[in-house]
Amino acid sequence: MEYVDPIRDINKILAIKKNLRNQSSRDLLLFVLGINTGIRVHDLLSLKVCDVWDGTCAKEFLYISDGKSEEKKGFYINNQVKMALDKYLANSKLQDCDYLFKSKKNNLPITRQQAYRIINQAAKEVGISGKIGTHTLRKTFGYHAYRKGIAISILMAIYNHHTPAETLRYIGIEKNEKQLIKVDVNL
Repeated sequence: MEYVDPIRDINKILAIKKNLRNQSSRDLLLFVLGINTGIRVHDLLSLKVCDVWDGTCAKEFLYISDGKSEEKKGFYINNQVKMALDKYLANSKLQDCDYLFKSKKNNLPITRQQAYRIINQAAKEVGISGKIGTHTLRKTFGYHAYRKGIAISILMAIYNHHTPAETLRYIGIEKNEKQLIKVDVNL
């Protein structure tokens, strides 16, 4: 597997979202869900509508089985994901038992290769020259979560990493990269 980069520039993320919004609400949801949860693309593609939708609105948490045990991990569904999900499901004829990222050709989810093509093409169209792939979604989530102050220990748990160095390397944070820390208790 080739190493891919996170998308560090917020303006590029916004440009990709705009590009995908004009292309397909399904593809936009794939991108938005990936960069806002850090879920592996394999797990994203295996989601069914009932995993994220309770029949009237988006669920607060999405639960995915940890591959090593029967334990399920909860992933928060934020407002960005809820908005993309609402729009997608309002315009689709998907049933609860359908795959969320259903192929246009059959009742199966899109393939990992198709997900790669969607993400890679959208990135190229907005001028991103780095290496982009399906793991870019996960890495983008981690990079921006870390930059916004989420503890490295939390990211390690999400990624199932054993050391902070492994997680920092994975999300594209350089050892000598300085970050100002804003502690604002705002009492």
